[in-house]
Amino acid sequence: MSTVTITLSSKEKAELTHFSWVNWSEIARIELRKEEERQNAFLEIENILKHSTLTEKNAREIADEASLALAKRYKKKLEQT
Repeated sequence: MSTVTITLSSKEKAELTHFSWVNWSEIARIELRKEEERQNAFLEIENILKHSTLTEKNAREIADEASLALAKRYKKKLEQT
């Protein structure tokens, strides 16, 4: 197992020691895993976009259509109440 050292300001250190019951190492491990998952998802999306033929204009048109459909749906729900 590796060791990681994190440098904190005095203020940050005081804030952490205020919550002495918290396992900060476990919190750091969890957050590092979450960040790794976010980075992997970003790389996956980036890879998909590299091979996409969707133009910005197409994307705007799709977004506009989705916005109109949602607006109609919510308007209908408001009229039912």
